Amino acid sequence: MSIPLQGKTILVTRAAGQASQFNDRLTKLGATVIEMPTLEIHPPTSWENLDRAIANLADFHWLILTSTNAVDYFFARVLALGLDTQALAGVKIAVVGEKTSQCLKQHSLQPDFTPPEFVADSLVEHFPEQLAGKKVLFPRVETGGREVLVKEFTNQNADVVEVAAYQSCCPATIDQTAKIALLQKSVDIITFASSKTVACFHELLQMLESQGQNYLDGVCLASIGPQTSKSCVDLLGRVDIEARDYTLDGLTTAISDWAVKNTL
Repeated sequence: MSIPLQGKTILVTRAAGQASQFNDRLTKLGATVIEMPTLEIHPPTSWENLDRAIANLADFHWLILTSTNAVDYFFARVLALGLDTQALAGVKIAVVGEKTSQCLKQHSLQPDFTPPEFVADSLVEHFPEQLAGKKVLFPRVETGGREVLVKEFTNQNADVVEVAAYQSCCPATIDQTAKIALLQKSVDIITFASSKTVACFHELLQMLESQGQNYLDGVCLASIGPQTSKSCVDLLGRVDIEARDYTLDGLTTAISDWAVKNTL
């Protein structure tokens, strides 16, 4: 088996508890993986709006789910209200991303539409029917999410109901192992799977800044896709790798390709 990441130390910045499969892939390719959780996932400030929407699911034409967190929190709340997936009879479901689709299938549901690219922009561009007059339920992160989907659907005269299903926050401290690796400059690659991980990493990095040191000098910054890359450039000054397929598998492939080219 090829081990293109042999000798590389990779810092993975994902939400706590959500990095295991990605870590396993990188480890099998020879990498030493250090987790630096940059997001903590919590319930929203209030369940009121989500509960109201769930109680009126029959009024909606579409349910839009753009992350595994949205799927998990939405269906946990459905169950908490004493309902089950039958409450979605007659409601079509659109998801963004293969992981989101797989998560939905764990609830014995199949998505009615998954866009060809794993970003909200693709969902808007390829949506399978006219949205004018359609009522759309969009359970999402409480703060900090992108607005493109809501804006574009509203421009197409859809009635979009946004409800907070979960909240993602920056941790208060840096994981100690990750902190030592950054201070000792033993990290070769840092991976980012969303714009918010970039923002929170940037915030956490300020805790290390001292005497003008730049702990990212010589470190390869790897992004899962265009929006995350933009955040890397805006907040960290550059991006070195961008996945062609906007998935963790695509990011793994891009990192491996980079490592091969840079060891020749």
